[in-house]
Amino acid sequence: MAITLSGDQAIPAPPLAPRLTPTQVWGIILLAPYLLVFLAFVVYPVCYGLWLARAPSNYVALYHDPIFARAAVNTLIFLVIGINIKMLIALFLSGFFAQQRPWIKWLSVIFILPWAVPSIPTILSVRFMFNPEWGVVNHLIFNLTGEDGPNWLNDPTVALTMAIGVHIWKSLPFWTLILMTGRLAIAQDLFEAAEVDGASWWQKFRFITWPSMQTLYITCTLLSMIWTLGDFNSVYLLTGGGPADLTHVLSTLGIRYLRLDQLSLAMASIVCAIPFVLPLMYFMMKRLSR
Repeated sequence: MAITLSGDQAIPAPPLAPRLTPTQVWGIILLAPYLLVFLAFVVYPVCYGLWLARAPSNYVALYHDPIFARAAVNTLIFLVIGINIKMLIALFLSGFFAQQRPWIKWLSVIFILPWAVPSIPTILSVRFMFNPEWGVVNHLIFNLTGEDGPNWLNDPTVALTMAIGVHIWKSLPFWTLILMTGRLAIAQDLFEAAEVDGASWWQKFRFITWPSMQTLYITCTLLSMIWTLGDFNSVYLLTGGGPADLTHVLSTLGIRYLRLDQLSLAMASIVCAIPFVLPLMYFMMKRLSR
């Protein structure tokens, strides 16, 4: 290709630069499998679920279903009460495990086991322990008092409380470790100076630890709420949504509709969790962007 000027003089055009460098080509080649997997197993299922739940009649049916209203309330209880109790306990336990003592290192190994072991055997073992007929808890009650123990999972309030307790017990080690790393990142000079000034442990926590960990704590709380919205195991493996479907949360309610062969309602119940997720994601990203 040449560029023609006035007259008969022609100047050859410079060669076209390659559109992609070899590094960029290899980047696309290595990225393509991930994109295909992401499209096949994330984008497509989400879009298909939204398409199944597209009919307004699905949400009208959910509105008139008392089990859905109960599941929404249970989800709020799980988020507001369960998560805050878990994070407060993790905050104070992080100070305990941050101590430089040899026996604490061994204790931390035992403490982390509930989180490290898979959910199915751990939660089912708790369910078996509280079995009213042959569970170890009622067996101990009978040996000590001579009376039969209660049917623990037959009361909706007790069953939901136990589900929240199992969730706290299962995920508490993880958040304790995260917050402990935040504590260890605080300069020890600040604590030494406060101790010289005669500050109490509460004053150290209030004026040194908490201001240094506030952003981390709030971010972990928001992230824990987002993950808990999808926590299927704690409720379903322990109570199965019972008794009488009164301990369902939004993450387990879809199974109930699937059992009733109502796929569109199952997808619609999951879509209804989006108003819970989006504000949490917004506030979390806003804090992280500061």
